[in-house]
Amino acid sequence: MRLADATWPEIHPQTFGGAPPVLVLPVGALEQHGPHLPLDTDAVTATAVATAVAEARPRAALAPTLPIGASGEHADFPGTLSIGIEALRQLIVEVVRSSTPTFSAVMVVNGHGGNMEALRSAVELCTAEGRRLLPHHLGLPGMDAHAGRTETSLMLHLSPERVRLDRAQPGNTTPVRELLTEMRAHGVRGVSPNGVLGDPTGASATEGADLFVRLRDRAIAAFDELTG
Repeated sequence: MRLADATWPEIHPQTFGGAPPVLVLPVGALEQHGPHLPLDTDAVTATAVATAVAEARPRAALAPTLPIGASGEHADFPGTLSIGIEALRQLIVEVVRSSTPTFSAVMVVNGHGGNMEALRSAVELCTAEGRRLLPHHLGLPGMDAHAGRTETSLMLHLSPERVRLDRAQPGNTTPVRELLTEMRAHGVRGVSPNGVLGDPTGASATEGADLFVRLRDRAIAAFDELTG
């Protein structure tokens, strides 16, 4: 079920197979993704995976996507919007609070690494209040960090008409763990003038389709663990 399409009488356990429903909340970002990917790349991916979870599991209710997150590290690039860690934390907490007692839990499908600190803090508070919040961070072993081959392939699968593949250029391919100190001091632009951390060369829709299936299956497994 898409929560935004429902009427209030439809939100009851019988609609969800007789079990208490779980809210699935996609959270993205609006930030630069190099010269070739749209600003909402993280939101697109999070929404697609969350939608797949809701389609696969009757207990899931798909919430509207939160399209802006904590993206301060990309602030030097035009177009990036960010609400910051504290505001995002409080926003998530209030969504969880307001979802109770209709929904037994909230699963956040997070498409942006910069949101992780806010989500960790939100989990601590929600747990202390007796509420269930599960953040599920999208990622796979071997994925590059930002706007590289994996994200470009995913977008070629999910929204190919919005990818400017002719503008795709390699960025800084140094492992992110080696760049963290400089990025904290100077942001992403300080380590990659074009905003890319990785190399989009060779990206393809075929690879993106395979990546998406793996991301989808991981998210469904996380939902099953939450509800099992």
